[in-house]
Amino acid sequence: MMTLRLPMILGILALPSFLAAQGDLRTGGSLVGRVEADGTVRIQGRIEGRFDKDGSIRVNGRLAGRLDPDGTVRIDGRLAGKIDRDGTVRKNGRLVGTVESDGTIRKEGRIVGSAKGVDRGKAGVIYFFGLFDPF
Repeated sequence: MMTLRLPMILGILALPSFLAAQGDLRTGGSLVGRVEADGTVRIQGRIEGRFDKDGSIRVNGRLAGRLDPDGTVRIDGRLAGKIDRDGTVRKNGRLVGTVESDGTIRKEGRIVGSAKGVDRGKAGVIYFFGLFDPF
């Protein structure tokens, strides 16, 4: 029987590209975390929070915000911004970046990371609203 040994980098299982599951969060080409199918967010191998099916965003077990179906983001009950269906991210009415259809994350036109396989709304919350910091 053959055993497949996979390396660990910063506490994260480093999968070869042909095995890499979707949901990976990358910054500067490095894997920094992932969003699992159940909504759990892991940054550098540690569970940091989760996106619940009802739109609630939990960080360290505490209700920290909400992602509404229309893309509105609320942090601690206050309006924080909006993520449009096309991936445009706005904070205080100002364009701050985009989540492209292939998962590329751009801030002010510059590529800062990727969230391949992650819902655009969740990726926008992770990279633009500071609840989970993959940097």
